[in-house]
This record gives sequence, C-alpha cells and structure tokens, in this order.
Amino acid sequence: MYILLALIAACSLGVVLHFLMPRRDLRGVAVTPAIATATTAAVYTIMQWSGVGEGDVWLWVASIGAGILLAAAATAAITARRTRHDALEKQALGI
Repeated sequence: MYILLALIAACSLGVVLHFLMPRRDLRGVAVTPAIATATTAAVYTIMQWSGVGEGDVWLWVASIGAGILLAAAATAAITARRTRHDALEKQALGI
C-alpha cells in the first residue's frame, strides 16, 4: 500500500519537473510525470522483491530519485529530438 505514496510523490514531482524544464511546448504535459511514475513503480517493486523493507529510507530515495532522474533525462532527449526533427522539416519545406 505504501507504493501509492511513492507513486503520488513521483507523479507530483514529475509535474513540477515538466514545468521547470525548458521547451515544454514541444512535448505533452503527461510525458514527464508518466515516465517518473512508471520508473518509480518499477524500481520500488524490484527493491521490495529483493528484500528492502518499506521502512528503509533507501527504498524511497532510490525509487523516487530514479524516477525523477530518468524522467529528466528522457524529457531532455525527447525535447532535443523534437527540436532536431522540426529543424529538418523546416529545412525540407524551405521555410
């Protein structure tokens, strides 16, 4: 049941991260929170299966931290790819 707290925290921090990162008009508003939440769920579950208890602070730090770090990296990559793609399309159209 505690996984819900981790997922809510990751999703909330993902929303904040979306608005803090530049060029948010090039990606959907749900992309960053979704990546953060999915990553947090996976890391939390894997750590629980490996025997880390719910009361251990490292479970929370690792799962939420990994979710936010991966979401930031993926969001930056998505934004960069979209920027390159748009530039190539403008060049192809002669704009």
